[in-house]
Amino acid sequence: MENLRRTVAVVDDDASLRRSLGRLLNAYGFLAEEYASAEDFLARDRNKSIDCLVLDIDLGGMSGIDLQRRLKVEGTTLPVIIITALDAGSVKAEAEKAGCVAYLQKQFSGAALIAAINKALAP
Repeated sequence: MENLRRTVAVVDDDASLRRSLGRLLNAYGFLAEEYASAEDFLARDRNKSIDCLVLDIDLGGMSGIDLQRRLKVEGTTLPVIIITALDAGSVKAEAEKAGCVAYLQKQFSGAALIAAINKALAP
């Protein structure tokens, strides 16, 4: 029987937060794929299907917004949820212009993230 669980990739350079989000996603029935950087995400096995991307902005190398733009240029229609500790309206506007479906400031609640993912995955 085919596994109907949706896969959510989490890209964040904070290993503790990545693990926490992975556990949260699994508890809500999602399969979680964790990546420490935008570059790691780009190097992933492209045969693995990703349904939604939870993406930090400040990743140390390529930024989350740059990754989002690159995916868009490549024609990827993957819904992106931005998570960030940055508190600047200009950053939020830039992320929304790049096409994110939700923008959550850290320390967001687990419920807010799950609601954003469910909204992003709704038909």
